[in-house]
Amino acid sequence: MLEQWRYVHNVIVPPAAMSAEDARERGRRYRLENAYLGDTLVGCSTVRPPDGEDAVATVIARVLPDYRGRGFGTALYEKGLDHARVLGARVIETCVLAVNGDGVRFALARGFVEVDRYVLDGESDEWIDLRLEPDRRAV
Repeated sequence: MLEQWRYVHNVIVPPAAMSAEDARERGRRYRLENAYLGDTLVGCSTVRPPDGEDAVATVIARVLPDYRGRGFGTALYEKGLDHARVLGARVIETCVLAVNGDGVRFALARGFVEVDRYVLDGESDEWIDLRLEPDRRAV
C-alpha cells in the first residue's frame, strides 16, 4: 500500500519525490490512502491532522492523469475531509504544485482560495497553499 501511495505521490509531485523511508515516515504521522478502480491504482490522499491554535488540517487528493475527471479526486477529497473533521479540524488547507493546473482547478472548484505562493529555498518549483473559504470550513 505504502509503495503504491509513494508512486502516485511521486508522479503527481516530482519535485517533492519521496524515498521509501520518507514515505514510511509520512505514514507514521499522517493518514495515507490509495484509490483503486477494480485492481488498478488511480490515486492517493494525505490527511495531516489538525495542528495549532486554529486546528488546521491539510487534505490532499492526488489522481493519476489518466483517471482525472471521473470522480476519484472528489471521493478521495471528501473522505479525507470527513476524516479531518473527525480529528477536530476547524480549518482545512491543501497544497498544490503550481504547474498542476488540474489540481489547482480542482481545489478552487471546491471552495479553496489561495493564501500563499512560494518557492522552497534552493528550489525552483512554485507551490500554492489554499484554504477552504470560511463558509465552507470543516466546522
